[in-house]
Amino acid sequence: MHDRAAEIFVWDPFVRIAHWTITVGFFVAYLTEDATAVHVWAGYVVGGLVAARVVWGFVGPRHARFSDFVTGPTAAISYFWDLIRGRSKRYVGHSPAGGAMVLALLAFLAATVATGLVRYAEEEGAGPLASLYAQTSSIAVSQASEQEENEAGEGRARSAVGEAHDVLANVTFALVVFHILGVLLASFVHHENLAKAMVTGRKRHG
Repeated sequence: MHDRAAEIFVWDPFVRIAHWTITVGFFVAYLTEDATAVHVWAGYVVGGLVAARVVWGFVGPRHARFSDFVTGPTAAISYFWDLIRGRSKRYVGHSPAGGAMVLALLAFLAATVATGLVRYAEEEGAGPLASLYAQTSSIAVSQASEQEENEAGEGRARSAVGEAHDVLANVTFALVVFHILGVLLASFVHHENLAKAMVTGRKRHG
């Protein structure tokens, strides 16, 4: 029979809720068309929770804090290599490789949301950046003809930022897949269900 007394509480409610809500929100946004209400609102949810998770990384409980799991690249690579060989050290919180993945996912999710907001403002004239792009368009229209070439270049630059949204979303998707594979491998090597731990918040003590 499983001894619950041998478990300790690791993941606080906010970390767990944010983890699964961001996951669902990202896949909803990824699988829906750009500029649809579902896509946009899923992006807002992801963006808001990513920002909150960054703040929580500084003020949250021990295992939620970046100081608990952020290491240098050497430690992360070393851990991952040991994990592949089935002899990595077990960590109660995030491992060095897991911590590196957390940072990568937060960074790419934030960049995906930011470029999505730019595209939404450019193409739909909506969202929190809409007024900024409306002002830019108004100024552009009032410029003299000799400035048209510069304005066209500016427009191309803004569009390039919007186009980066798709690339960043695909990179983020690849990171998510890699993260899932890493969780499965670590669960096998350390003989524990890491996905379940992110639901219950509890892991075995030793």
